[in-house]
Amino acid sequence: MRYDAVVIGAGHNGLTCAAYLARAGRSVLVLERAEVVGGATRSAAVFPGYAARLSAYSYLVSLLPAQIRDELGLDLTLHRRRYSSYTPHGAHGILIDDGDPARTAADLGTDAGAWKDFSDLTGHVARQVFPTMLEPLRSAGEMAGRVGDQAWSEMFERPLSETLERRFERDVVRGIAATDALIGTFTDLRDSARLANRCLLYHVIGGGTGHWDVPVGGMGQVSDALLEAATAAGAQVHCASEVVSLETDGDLARVRTADGCVVESDAVFVAAAPAVLDRLRRRPGTEPSPEGAQLKINLLLSRLPSLKDPRTTAEQAFSGTFHINEGYAALQRAYAQADAGQIPAVPPCEVYCHSLSDPSILGEELQAQGAHTMTLFGLHMPARLFAADPDGARARATEATLASVDSVLDEPLTDCLLAAETLEVRTPLDVEASLGMPRGHIFHRDLQWPFAESAGEVGAWGVETADANVYLCGAGARRGGGVSGIPGRNAAAAHLGEDALVT
Repeated sequence: MRYDAVVIGAGHNGLTCAAYLARAGRSVLVLERAEVVGGATRSAAVFPGYAARLSAYSYLVSLLPAQIRDELGLDLTLHRRRYSSYTPHGAHGILIDDGDPARTAADLGTDAGAWKDFSDLTGHVARQVFPTMLEPLRSAGEMAGRVGDQAWSEMFERPLSETLERRFERDVVRGIAATDALIGTFTDLRDSARLANRCLLYHVIGGGTGHWDVPVGGMGQVSDALLEAATAAGAQVHCASEVVSLETDGDLARVRTADGCVVESDAVFVAAAPAVLDRLRRRPGTEPSPEGAQLKINLLLSRLPSLKDPRTTAEQAFSGTFHINEGYAALQRAYAQADAGQIPAVPPCEVYCHSLSDPSILGEELQAQGAHTMTLFGLHMPARLFAADPDGARARATEATLASVDSVLDEPLTDCLLAAETLEVRTPLDVEASLGMPRGHIFHRDLQWPFAESAGEVGAWGVETADANVYLCGAGARRGGGVSGIPGRNAAAAHLGEDALVT
C-alpha cells in the first residue's frame, strides 16, 4: 500500500493531524493499535451494565484552540464551569466561585489580594503565550519580551516554590495554586529544573484565559468530532492495526504492522511517545525514560457525599475541582515519601463530578435516581511504586487514597457508591497497558517550554525528529500535552507549510 501520509495513533492529536493532511488533499492512513479510536479522550461505559459514558483518563478541555475547532468545523459544545475549585479547610472551606467574587475573597481571607494579583499575572501570560502555540517557535528572548520581566522571572526563571512562598501567606492557598503544577508531573516544587513551572504554565494558558471547559456529551465528543472531520476529508482509519516498525531514508518511509502489512509513505506522523518512536526505529532511547505519576479512580455514585462545611453545598463543591489534602506542605511531604519509594501516607488528590455540569453522559434512569460520576486524580503516585507488586501496590494506594478522601467528608465515600463494582482504579502501569504510554506518562514525557530552547529550534514547529520525513504529532512534541490538538496541527504545518492548511 502507498499513501502520502501515515499517522500512527488515532488519539485526538493523531486525528487532528490526519484531518489537516486530508483536507490539504493528501491521501492519509491512520493506524491505531486499539480496536477503537480516541485514546485517552475516548468515552466508554466504564462500568458494564450501567448507562454512564465517561472517559477513564481525561475529563476537561482547556488547551484546544478555537482556531482548530473553527478550521476543522468541529461539532463540539464546551460548557464553562462556574466553580473553579473547592478546598476543605478547618470548619469551612475555600470556594473559588467565578460567579461570586465576594464569596471567593472572603474564603481566601488575607490572601484574597494576592490571589487576584497572581490570577492577573497568569492571565497576562496566557494572553501572550497561547496565541503563539500554533506558530513557528519563537526564541526564549522573544517570549520573554512578550510576557515582560516580572512574569518571566516569576513564571519561567525561578522555581515555582519561590513565587508561591513570596506571594501567599497561607499554606492552604499556596497548595491550591501549586496543584496545577503537579497534575501528571512528579517533581519537587523547589526543583531548579522548573518542571513544576512548565506544568503550571500549560494549566493556566488555555484559550488565552486559563478556563477549563466541559465537553458536552463527554470527552469522547472531542475525538468523535475529530474522527468525523478526518474521515469526511478522506482519511482512512484502520483500528486493531499495531505498528511494530518504522524505516525511513528521509524521503520514503515504510511502516510495518503486526499482521505483516507494509505501508509506504512520503511522511509519517507519530502520535505516540518519543520513546515509542525510538522503539519503532529500533534505536536506543534518546532521553531518560518517562514516568507517569498519577492514580486514577473512576466512580459511579448513587448520590453526592455530604460535606463537613455547612456553608457549601455538595453541588458547589463537586462542580469544580475538589482539592483533598493538597496543602503546600502536604504536597511536599507526599512527594518526599513517593521519591523515597513509599506510597504517601496521606495521598493528595482531587475529584470532580462531570455529571453535575453535563448530565447527558448518564442514561435517563441514572439521572432520575440522582446518580453522578466522579473522577479522582491522585498526585505523587509514580510508576516506580507499582513496579515490584502491581496488584498489591494498587490495593494499598487505593486504600490510602480513599482514606484521604474520607478525612475531608462527612461520610465514607464508598457509602455513596451505586454498587460495589462501580469503582475502578488505574495506576500508571495500567495506563501503559491500556494506552501504550510509557510507564503511564500522560504527557508522553516531561513537558517542555513552549518556545525554542536552542538557536536551531527557532522557526521550527517543535515536532521535527532526527528523520526529515518523520514528525511527532502527539503529546510528546514541544507544545504537546493535554487535550489540545496543537501538536497535530503543528506537525501538518511543518510538513505542508502553514498556507496549505487553510482551505
